[in-house]
Amino acid sequence: MKSQAAMQPSAPEPNEDEGVPISVKIRERIVAARKRCNANDNIAEFLEPGDIDKLLDEVQGKMQGVLDSLVIDTAGDHNTQNTARRVAKMYVNEVFRGRYVHAPTITEFPNAEHLNELMIVGPITVRSACSHHFCPVIGRIWIGVMPNEHTNVIGLSKYARLAEWVMGRPQIQEEAVVQLADLIQEKTQPDGLAIVMEASHYCMAWRGVKDMDSKMINSVMRGVFLKDSALRREFLSLIPRKD
Repeated sequence: MKSQAAMQPSAPEPNEDEGVPISVKIRERIVAARKRCNANDNIAEFLEPGDIDKLLDEVQGKMQGVLDSLVIDTAGDHNTQNTARRVAKMYVNEVFRGRYVHAPTITEFPNAEHLNELMIVGPITVRSACSHHFCPVIGRIWIGVMPNEHTNVIGLSKYARLAEWVMGRPQIQEEAVVQLADLIQEKTQPDGLAIVMEASHYCMAWRGVKDMDSKMINSVMRGVFLKDSALRREFLSLIPRKD
């Protein structure tokens, strides 16, 4: 006959992950894969179902701590009672969404007519945030493509979707343009690719020198745009940029 103690249900095994912040778990997966998680990296492949909701809760809690440290009475101030949650949703679901979701699906079309003439897309309005101060970066992008007559082409709207995905992370403009160029190069394999970005940086306009008029302009040239100066001049001359 079994003793009374033996008949009692056994206690559940302790869950080693219990109480571990979701950000720590995600970071451990990234480290185990020998990958990095810089501000402008996409980490969607390391997220599991339900992680985004948990991340929202964690960011909300940390943001509430920031508000408390700024001596803001969020309990008594009706304007900031839900600010921590709003900021968490803004960062995870909107401003930095490009870090947490996979690249948009790109529909390709056969280059049936073997087109190999200059095509320009833009201006594409882009919104990001400086990774130094998390201040807005608002600008426009122009993309010049010399299609390869033997490879597929993508729809015009897809360039805007790719730009939005890349810019939806804390970024440095110089790096963002290179990331976008790498992505388009991979997707379309063109004979030439040119990208120009012009943007206002609110880390200058909102703080620091408080210069409201300065803009940064930079470019990436690949393939025939590097080799053919006449083509490069044609592309730049066709951009209807306003001073």
